[in-house]
Amino acid sequence: MVRADLHLHTTASDGQLRPAELVQLARKHHLNTIAITDHDTTDGLQEAQQAANNSPVVIAGIELSADDNNVDVHMLGYYIQPEDAAFKTALAQFQNDRLHRGEAMVEKLVALGKPIRWARVLELADGGSVGRPHVARALVEAGHVESMNDAFDRYLRHGGPAYVSRKRMSPEEAIELIHAAGGVAVMAHPGLVPEYLAMLERLAVAGLDGVEFMHPRNSATVRENIRAVALRHNLILTGGSDFHRAGDPIGAYNAPQEALMGLRERSSSYKS
Repeated sequence: MVRADLHLHTTASDGQLRPAELVQLARKHHLNTIAITDHDTTDGLQEAQQAANNSPVVIAGIELSADDNNVDVHMLGYYIQPEDAAFKTALAQFQNDRLHRGEAMVEKLVALGKPIRWARVLELADGGSVGRPHVARALVEAGHVESMNDAFDRYLRHGGPAYVSRKRMSPEEAIELIHAAGGVAVMAHPGLVPEYLAMLERLAVAGLDGVEFMHPRNSATVRENIRAVALRHNLILTGGSDFHRAGDPIGAYNAPQEALMGLRERSSSYKS
C-alpha cells in the first residue's frame, strides 16, 4: 500500500525542519511517497531528493500563494519542472516581493512600539522564503506576544495593524503557471476557503486538476461536499498533513490510493 503525504513544508519556506530532516521524519512514519510543497519556492527540493534517494520518493511540488478578493486560495503544484526558465523567473519575483513585505511589517511593528530586528527575521528564515511566520516567531522571541497565534491575532492577520499586503496572482493565474511548468494544479485545504464550493466550480472551468481531500482543516462535511464536486468535474482527490513543525500530524492525512497514478497521468499532458 502506498502511503503518501503530499503537503509538507521545510525551512525553504515556513517549515521548521530542513529538507533532509523532513525526509528522516517521513521514513519514521513509514511514508513511501512525499511531496515538498514549500510556499512559492522549490529551493528545498534538491536536498530532500538527495537525502531520500527514492526512499521515500520525493515529488517535485510547490504551494503558490494565490488570492481572490483578499481571500487566500492556495494552489498546490505536483510533478512540476523546477528548472523551467519562466517558472524560475516568476518564483524569483515572488521571493523579492516577500522580502520587501517582511521589511515593511518589521517597520510597522517598530512604529507600534513592538520592535524586532529584520536581521533576526532573516536568520529565522534560514535562507528560505520569508513569510509572516518568521515575523511571528521574532515577536515571540522579543517577548511582545505569548505565541505565534497571538502574533497573528494581534498584529499579522489580514487587516491587522502590522499586516502588509503584497501583489498576488489569482487562482486562475496560479493554475496557468503550474501547467506551464509541466505540473498538476490542486486546490489546497478547501476547508479554509469560505466559499470553497463556488471556488471549486469556478476553477474547474479554468483547468483545475484536483482538490486536497484529506487535510487537518477539512471537516467530514467538507470532504463529502468536495467529493461530489470532484466526481462531476473529474478532479483528482489528494491529501496531506500540511506539515510545518514538530507535532503536526505528518502521515495522518494521506492521499487516497489512486491519487498518485491520477497525478502522474494528468501531468504527462502538460509536459513539453
